[in-house]
Amino acid sequence: MESQVRGGTRWKRFAVVMVPSVVATAAVGIGLAQGALAASFSVSGQDFKVTAQHLEGWGFAQYGGIDTGYSSTAGDDKDKTRHPVAISSFDRAEITKMCQSVKTKIPGIGTIYLRLDAGPNKERKVEAKNLYIDVAQLDADATFTNIDIGVAVKDKTRGPEVKQGDSVLPGGFAQQAEKADLYNVEQTAWATTAGTFKLSGLKMRLGTDPKMECY
Repeated sequence: MESQVRGGTRWKRFAVVMVPSVVATAAVGIGLAQGALAASFSVSGQDFKVTAQHLEGWGFAQYGGIDTGYSSTAGDDKDKTRHPVAISSFDRAEITKMCQSVKTKIPGIGTIYLRLDAGPNKERKVEAKNLYIDVAQLDADATFTNIDIGVAVKDKTRGPEVKQGDSVLPGGFAQQAEKADLYNVEQTAWATTAGTFKLSGLKMRLGTDPKMECY
């Protein structure tokens, strides 16, 4: 069926590329009315940027996987492709000054940016349980407590269980730690999923200014 066209924009295509992030963000806003989301949500299908002043996580594990999605650097006729990722998981995490931004090219409109900010200070942090982040690139200052490197994914004892439906690299190894502290985080990710996510001081913006990207 042909996509509906209004003002030169194919709205079905617009929905395909924008809805995963917008719906997830709307779900976050609704959940805030009760202080935290009671169910899992994900921002996936397209890569996005995340920054944080400090991510403090307990029960940490990391292992390789494969995600499928649209790259924000692709052209207008981009197709879904498979991407290797490092899946970072935490039993519990607290994040200070978190920013998340998605860049999407819309035919006939241009580039649109969606930005979410939360956890503005130490007194009002982002809080997450059973957190999974599918990371393509990460820059940070990191400190790990009681780290164990080179464990087989099936033998890891820390962090939440491998998420159902995740495509884990066969024969891959993992690393795990009792605690992980990441400072000055800049990362590109393909998905974020949490069992419970509380976003204090949530702010959402949608616009065309490239400065809206987190970095």
